[in-house]
Amino acid sequence: MFRIDPFPDSIRGATGMAIVAIAACGDGMLAGRSSTMVADSAGIQIVTSDPWATEAHCAIGDEPILSIGEREGDAPHIFFQVRAAARLSDGAIAVVDGSSREVRVFAETGAHLVSMGGRGEGPGEFRSSWLLWVLPGDTLWAGDYLPWRFNIFSADGRFVRSMAPEDFTLHTLIPPGGVLDGGSSVNVTQATGGTAGDFANPVNYLVIAHDPDGGVLDTLATLPGKRLGSLPGFAGFVEPLFEASSLVAARSSTVAMTTAREPEVRILDGSFRLRRIIRWADPDRAVTRVHVQAAHEDYIARHGGPGSPGWSAGHDAAISDNRPVADAFPTASDLMIGRDGHLWLKRYARPGEEPSWVAFRADGDFYCHFRPGPELTPLEFGAAYLLALHRDDVGVERVVMYNLTRDSG
Repeated sequence: MFRIDPFPDSIRGATGMAIVAIAACGDGMLAGRSSTMVADSAGIQIVTSDPWATEAHCAIGDEPILSIGEREGDAPHIFFQVRAAARLSDGAIAVVDGSSREVRVFAETGAHLVSMGGRGEGPGEFRSSWLLWVLPGDTLWAGDYLPWRFNIFSADGRFVRSMAPEDFTLHTLIPPGGVLDGGSSVNVTQATGGTAGDFANPVNYLVIAHDPDGGVLDTLATLPGKRLGSLPGFAGFVEPLFEASSLVAARSSTVAMTTAREPEVRILDGSFRLRRIIRWADPDRAVTRVHVQAAHEDYIARHGGPGSPGWSAGHDAAISDNRPVADAFPTASDLMIGRDGHLWLKRYARPGEEPSWVAFRADGDFYCHFRPGPELTPLEFGAAYLLALHRDDVGVERVVMYNLTRDSG
């Protein structure tokens, strides 16, 4: 097991490091700029870049090339609580619908093909369907919450088996972990012991690798979650404003982890060995009183303010001057690995900012900035497509796919 450390022993004590400047050219960084790769004697690469020195942007088309979901009509096209979506090898789209507890597969034309799962506790059924991974051969691994298990299906809807990870009952869901191509899974749970509730120590996550049958392979890391504490007049726990929490993602043969406290992601290979550390410039993260005031004003605007219907002690705690405030903004609020191996990080949005992402190639070099717009929630990134959740102004949910292109600037 390793613990996240900004300067691991293998790098801190390494001698004879090789430093390679990766020249900017073509669709790389701007002319005159470079990223730097440092390789130590243990074979661990450190790749550092400055995203703000390049104008490379990714963008989606004006209209989706596929939209699945209707306000009314046939049941398979009505969604409520879309929790995941993934593209299959023939272009079909699999969607996890939380309300029906189903995994629904749609052709690339949008026509419904098959539904699997459903509400229940029997083979192939879900107590609460969450998350989805597509393995080679279009095998679908869908997560079932409380206790955590995977229901495994073929793309044509046939239930294959269930897998319940050993010594593991409560999945955190965020960060989600993932399933690798060989069927090994990376699962994230809260460490025992908890917190004293005094904002002093974070609730920790354990990142555990399981084999395809659910046996424990290794505990990969202990990562910090959020600090919790109590405030006068409120019986529950709150977290400091702008508090960071670790993120974990896994796909294909890659595991990515970040504490979101520093601009750094650690990359493990399919054998769970640390192979690469990706770092980037992320200036101006200091939290000011202006940020705090803007966050309070935004919260009141969304919830109605003191004295409005539904306002509670929990709402008072959220905007209380006694609530601690983090010294620095987190570096990320979401982490995803694209189907092409690119690493996508959702930047932690400051008050008033729209959602934005930064992407890195599999080798760690910076790839692009991306702003999907406030109405889209990315579900899967492909080499040239984005799958996303769209909610309209009356709450109708649709799974949409856009062409995704890159402009090097």
